[in-house]
Amino acid sequence: MATIDARDPMPAEHRKVIAASSLGAMFEWYDFYLYGVLAPVLATTYFAQAGERAALVLTLLAFAAGFVVRPLGALFFGRLGDLIGRKYTFLVTLLLMGAATFAVGVLPGFQSIGIAAPLTLVLLRLLQGLAIGGEYGGVATYVAEHAPPGRRGFYTGWIQTTASVGLLLALLVIVGVRGVLGEQAFAAWGWRLPFLLSIVLLAIGVWVRLSLNESPIFRRLKQSGGASRAPLTEAFGRWRNQRQVLIALFGLVAGQAVVWYTGQFQALFFLTLQLKVDQTTASLLMCAALALGAPLFVGFGALSDRIGRKPIILCGCLLAALAYLPLFEALTAAANPALAQAQQRVVTTLTADPAACAWQFNVITATPLRSSCDIAKRQLSDRAVRYATLAGSGAAIVSVGGLQIEVGDDAAAAQRRIDAALDAAGYPARADPARIDHVRVVAILFLLVMFVAMVYGPIAALLVEMFPTRVRCSSVSLPYHIGNGWFGGLLPSTMFAIAAHTGNMYSGLWYPIGVALSSCAIGLIFVKETRGTDLDTAHG
Repeated sequence: MATIDARDPMPAEHRKVIAASSLGAMFEWYDFYLYGVLAPVLATTYFAQAGERAALVLTLLAFAAGFVVRPLGALFFGRLGDLIGRKYTFLVTLLLMGAATFAVGVLPGFQSIGIAAPLTLVLLRLLQGLAIGGEYGGVATYVAEHAPPGRRGFYTGWIQTTASVGLLLALLVIVGVRGVLGEQAFAAWGWRLPFLLSIVLLAIGVWVRLSLNESPIFRRLKQSGGASRAPLTEAFGRWRNQRQVLIALFGLVAGQAVVWYTGQFQALFFLTLQLKVDQTTASLLMCAALALGAPLFVGFGALSDRIGRKPIILCGCLLAALAYLPLFEALTAAANPALAQAQQRVVTTLTADPAACAWQFNVITATPLRSSCDIAKRQLSDRAVRYATLAGSGAAIVSVGGLQIEVGDDAAAAQRRIDAALDAAGYPARADPARIDHVRVVAILFLLVMFVAMVYGPIAALLVEMFPTRVRCSSVSLPYHIGNGWFGGLLPSTMFAIAAHTGNMYSGLWYPIGVALSSCAIGLIFVKETRGTDLDTAHG
């Protein structure tokens, strides 16, 4: 194949490679994120027998299961990618994801088939996690192995847009279907339509990917007899490559993951769960920010071809860590100014025996409320109250602007009394649509997406360049999916746990701040710049 200069126009074959790879990946991310956005509706269909609060957390735990198994998908499909080829592997993952998502759309609810409904839903979620675990490494490697060295960041930047565009597509489809059908019909059956649409997306994705050829670098490796026969052993059983995997995980991907999930998923959850902005408005605001920010992924990928991958990624982690606290405080003031004012004006305390206060781990914990302290913390967290915790004994006492409320064992009664006190003190039950500053909210969300683009746009090219062709799929996939599946996927629950424990809804931000700064330090010392690496000859 003739050498392609970085200054030459992109060949038609390469445009086809990027378009087909990006389209398929976008469809997979659309499928994956539908579940998270529709978690409240799925809770009532498949877990309602557990009670309203427990149903949502069980749904979210099933959502988290998809993240937890992603490294297993990375190992299984990464091995296949190094054994039989990149193209065939990501065809399989696309089929698996599309089939599992469509199946959610036709799966009967608990009222129809009993316990088999939630169990099947969890199984389908696990299959989705395995599929997305196998998708990224194959697609990133495939596109990078087609790119000329001087444009590798630009080429892979296109596939880096797919996760955000997939989330954007999921939000738009859900908002559109909900708007057409109305809330009642959507909750009853209309929520299934976005899942059923995946069969159309699957057909398009398979059609375009079937027309692709195997990557030229992998073809040459196979023809020369140099392909690995035991890619997992070679990738993770030999210290030289294993060291690179660890550097990639802790020096790059962990930081990238928390920045990605904080800037997009957590920002959306923050708007709806903490700031009480209605779901449709929050989704549209996030859609606007994602649409404005999507070109930045390609832009930062292309910039990394000129100045290097490492400085852009580490700078993105550092800027995000420095900006998160002021930006999320500004987001509160723009989206729910009454809440921001109440948090500053109303002094609230919780006096309780520290030994009686359990650790709050989920948005709504599924475990029973065992003490008056737990009851009080739950209600204060649900209302996004900023409060201080004081050591005491006996039943918990909540003080709202000087009004003291003794919290007994009756959770419902305590909730009514605390709610009445908070209402009287000016804490809003929901954001006032008329007071939402839409322009400021979108501007803040855009900045968060910009940090995401800085860390995510160049990272595919860097990861691919870190590892040899023989074991590239396996080596790229595992650190990426441990980082994004565990550090990133469990971020919302971890952040809520910290916020609920401290009484400050911003304190959970110290988790992504800490991880991002750790990746900055590790990456600065151990990550080597890879721009211009020859993928045919590098690393032996």
